[in-house]
Amino acid sequence: MSSAADRIKANAERLRQQQASPKAPTSPATPTSADLPSAAPQEPSPPAPVENVVRQKNVRRTVDLSPSAHRGLDTWQRATADRLGLARVTGQEVLTALVDELLRDAELAERITAAIATSRR
Repeated sequence: MSSAADRIKANAERLRQQQASPKAPTSPATPTSADLPSAAPQEPSPPAPVENVVRQKNVRRTVDLSPSAHRGLDTWQRATADRLGLARVTGQEVLTALVDELLRDAELAERITAAIATSRR
């Protein structure tokens, strides 16, 4: 089994080779724009359709907290872990649950919107 670093190097090399390989040369039998009659101007071809890409991996977000908010969150996480009988509750779990609630609860979303508006004044 190869390591992640080996897979990254192999992928980088494959991409380098794809970028370095020249495009297929135009054969002499292929007419060029100079060979075509200029009576009718050519219309540009429509752009190729763009495939919708569905993200498969989670997206990372970071947050900057004041030292007091950070300490408060740590304290809350430890107390919650004790209440739930767990060794710990991670910040990831807290933020994921908060975002899920924010997106599900319209009243909470309004309170957060008001808090953001107030903090920006």
